[in-house]
Amino acid sequence: MIDAVVGNLREYWMVHSLLALYSVMLAHHAWTGKRKTKNLADYYVGGRNMGGWIIGLSFFATYASTNSFVGFSGQTYDWGVPWMLFIPTSVALSLFAWLVIAPRLRSFTTAMDSLTLPDFIGFRFESTAARVFAALIVVAASFFYMTAVFKGIGNLLEVFLEIPYKLSIVIVFFIVMLYTMIGGFISVVKTDSVQGVVMIFAAILLFTGTVSAAGGLSAIVEVRSQDGGEALFNWGGGVAVPVLLGTMFAGLIKFAVEPRQLARFFALKGDRAIRTGMLVSTITFGFVFTLLIPIGLYARRIFPDGLGGDTDLVIPSLLSEVFGQGTGAFLLVAMVAAAMSSLDSVLLVLASTTERDIVSVIKPRRSDKDQMFWTKGWVALFAFITMLISLNPPGGIVTLTAFSGSLYGACFFPAIVFGLHWQQGSGLAVMASFTMGITTLLTWDLIPGSQVIHEVFPAMLISTLTYVIVSLITPNSASDKVLTLMNNR
Repeated sequence: MIDAVVGNLREYWMVHSLLALYSVMLAHHAWTGKRKTKNLADYYVGGRNMGGWIIGLSFFATYASTNSFVGFSGQTYDWGVPWMLFIPTSVALSLFAWLVIAPRLRSFTTAMDSLTLPDFIGFRFESTAARVFAALIVVAASFFYMTAVFKGIGNLLEVFLEIPYKLSIVIVFFIVMLYTMIGGFISVVKTDSVQGVVMIFAAILLFTGTVSAAGGLSAIVEVRSQDGGEALFNWGGGVAVPVLLGTMFAGLIKFAVEPRQLARFFALKGDRAIRTGMLVSTITFGFVFTLLIPIGLYARRIFPDGLGGDTDLVIPSLLSEVFGQGTGAFLLVAMVAAAMSSLDSVLLVLASTTERDIVSVIKPRRSDKDQMFWTKGWVALFAFITMLISLNPPGGIVTLTAFSGSLYGACFFPAIVFGLHWQQGSGLAVMASFTMGITTLLTWDLIPGSQVIHEVFPAMLISTLTYVIVSLITPNSASDKVLTLMNNR
């Protein structure tokens, strides 16, 4: 056993050296985050005093994890050119989130002293039941997403460093759990901003290296002549159009509805920071995905015989077989950074939601010190639970990511968008929309002919209609503070 470890360290010394340096950076950010955290608002949302550049990069980095580098980029291997529609859609939904959601959400949550998304929903609709229901949804969806990220990083370390998959999962658990628990939001966002820059360079290297190995930019045309290649250039050839559109939308609607993304808006210090953050994150999404998404198609030229039907292995295989030791080492560390930039954010949201919107509702009037202590405990517990699930994951990266996005979209879209822009609404309307969204999402496949439309679309439509109808027939719960906030914007 010891000989095997020593041999691995000797063979992959460059990767292990970079990972060690990266771990030192994480430790430093954890320490500075702990030093600057004075109260619960600091630990949850950075004291609502963070600039546009750092939040814009964090908004990108916390989304663009191994789901993007391993899952989304590899998906083109099977789904072909139509999957490239992902690029403009990511830009459009990023703009939607920053223009439609960010300004009002920041104002509302500051005025209401909300620190989590369920917190906001409870205060906006004057409903404790809606707040707790929203918290339970966050808990469920977070486990699906974190499992996808753990799976991606486990595949990378197994293929590239020959570290057994299960051991890889355990190592990642300890690292992410410790620095998230210690440093809180400030540590997470600082780490994200560095990781965002690293991922930009990684995307450039990954694209140029893959294209070069495939034979140049024109090699994409030659994919047509390969077995099954023609289908990859036609709508519905690689995958049914409803599945493609639904998977893409379910993955990207998270910009506007997922708590880990929206938590960044809570932390912005002003309107100028919102404008800067919007430009930084949207331009970065467009640039990076323009490089990442085509990679799977070029990989067809490099691995024409397939990869056992698992597109999650496209990027790990490229790293191990195409790139030199130095470049491959940097790319691997960049993808480890990508995974951790998402895991830390989801963990913090999951823990803070559990403590503030479930436990504190049951046990009110607890001090900030007690809530912070227990939030750190939830970070450790939930990281451990996700590690156990990830040892035998229930699905692939894109599938798990799409399901968590569908759940957030079906439940939170009407409560957030209408809750910020329409004065009408009630706690009962929110809970009814949650219920109908989840029910539609889980039962849609049972309806004959349902495969024509991805379940995220009917789930969001029915959830939204339910919200509007119930809001119109129940008493409006908007407080004077809510009405004032809406009229001021």
